Amino acid sequence: MSWQALLTLAAMGLATYATRVLGYLLLGERVPGSRMRAVMQSAPGCVLVSVLAPNCVTTHPADLLGLALTAAAATRLPVLPTVLLGAAGTALLRHVLP
Repeated sequence: MSWQALLTLAAMGLATYATRVLGYLLLGERVPGSRMRAVMQSAPGCVLVSVLAPNCVTTHPADLLGLALTAAAATRLPVLPTVLLGAAGTALLRHVLP
């Protein structure tokens, strides 16, 4: 795996983590309303979708299978295991398939 890919994965993880932590730090002792909670809970998903969306228009079989694997995992698993499974599965599929 190239250093650019590792840097991209690290930045994605940091962005996801930052959306959670900054929301709680900015709110302090205040109790968020239902709309604010919905925004805070959906932000990591938005980061994930922005990374996965370009793969929806590819014709590479490994990317399409990896996308299907990620979508299937997202129906059963939390965000972090879904991301890890999707990234590892796609990497393995890219290695195996031409």
